[in-house]
Amino acid sequence: MAEPELVDVVVVGLGVGGEEVAGRLAEAGLTVVGIERDLVGGECPYWGCVPSKMMIRAANAIAEARRVNELAGAAQVQPDWAPVAKRIREEATDTWDDTVAVERFTGKGGRFVRGSGRLDGPGRVRVGDQVFQARYGIVLGSGTRPSAPPIDGLADSPYWTNHQAIEVEELPGSLLVLGGGAIGLELAQVFARFGVQVTVVEAADRVLAIEEPEASEVAAAALRADGVTIATGVRANRVSHDGRSFTVHADGTEFTGDRLLVVTGRKAHLDELGLDTVGVDASQRYLPVDERMHVRDGIWAVGDLTGEGAFTHIAMYQAGIVVADVLDHMRRTKGGPDASGTASVLGGAAGVVSAVGGSMSAGGSTGVPGSVPRADYRALPRVTFTDPEVGAVGLTEQQARERGINVQVGYTDLTSSARGWIHKAGNAGFIKLIADADQGVLIGATSVGPAGGEVLSALVVAVHAAVPLSQLRHMIYAYPTFHRAIEDALRALK
Repeated sequence: MAEPELVDVVVVGLGVGGEEVAGRLAEAGLTVVGIERDLVGGECPYWGCVPSKMMIRAANAIAEARRVNELAGAAQVQPDWAPVAKRIREEATDTWDDTVAVERFTGKGGRFVRGSGRLDGPGRVRVGDQVFQARYGIVLGSGTRPSAPPIDGLADSPYWTNHQAIEVEELPGSLLVLGGGAIGLELAQVFARFGVQVTVVEAADRVLAIEEPEASEVAAAALRADGVTIATGVRANRVSHDGRSFTVHADGTEFTGDRLLVVTGRKAHLDELGLDTVGVDASQRYLPVDERMHVRDGIWAVGDLTGEGAFTHIAMYQAGIVVADVLDHMRRTKGGPDASGTASVLGGAAGVVSAVGGSMSAGGSTGVPGSVPRADYRALPRVTFTDPEVGAVGLTEQQARERGINVQVGYTDLTSSARGWIHKAGNAGFIKLIADADQGVLIGATSVGPAGGEVLSALVVAVHAAVPLSQLRHMIYAYPTFHRAIEDALRALK
């Protein structure tokens, strides 16, 4: 058995959250080993947020060009996927090579190990023949991977996940999309705008089922206007592939396409992490953590595998908490706020946390348990980057009513606002506010429209800070902006 090598911190999985934690701790002067078997940076820069938004930007440009006919004369558009695929390869992913990301981490003083890290008892991580013993702790950031439902014939077929959809260089003539969530709708709209015949098959009774019903209606109408066929309330029970095309057999109906994209969810593969060696149940869907991202003493988790949402901004937010807590733990382990000269190291903790979205007192962590910021997901923002965008924060109306809250709902159609009327072509959308009537504050909101994700920021602040409704009503909203519709929705609260 290999003799363990003593280091300060081991980070298993260098996705968005893991890379942030590892890099910041290395910059703070700790000896940090970062382990990654795939690409440093994870899903977001290679198969998620970044390349998909490049695709969406290109598709939206096509849609805007087509709106010239309604607004400013006449235009003809000839979509071409080649420059989109080229941009994704060259600007976003370096053709799916993480050399730059690895050098970014090692340049901060971290040590990179390529491989699959696995817990090997308290404080230990094994990767291949190497074993590391962590003085201060282990951070798990191994993320999730696409998960396919147990549909007969699916596993034996060459279906796409988001990886193949992002990497594609030549578009198919037709595409079946299994799953009507955010990823499915975003990619469906992109491919449709580039001339692909797209069909979305969703088992729930509406697309974007986690959002407000009104958001589902607007999104579905927008995709149908782009030529997408949407079949909801349809459960696939068999998939067949004849070497050329796919057929999805569902409730007596058949859907056929050249390619099949499966985007029905993601899964954290906890059984690969050796959790049993530290007394943690690996049979769970996600890895439960407390408000400081603790799995248990000396082990933290960050990002998708915590089950708080597969969002880059969640991973970065959690990373800030983990960085602060690890540094706080190290200082207390060494004997107090200024033990062993660590105050200079921890003096940078406030900057570290602020850079990744955390919140600390002006002086950073005090070394006293409880001084580290706690995770608070009440105002978790989420955006589906369809056209129009669907932004949401906090509770939906249904969720609030299920919790027994005395709910007030305010709704306004974006097309009735001054900016919506001016915008004209492509102006579909609305603002919906969910308020706690007893507390007099917003507890949820949805912003759908051409800038739905941007307008959402004002609503996130309102929910996060529990700004009184009376104060929101007394604000000055710039005219004519999309966000001015918030004022109309406040008037409609009842």
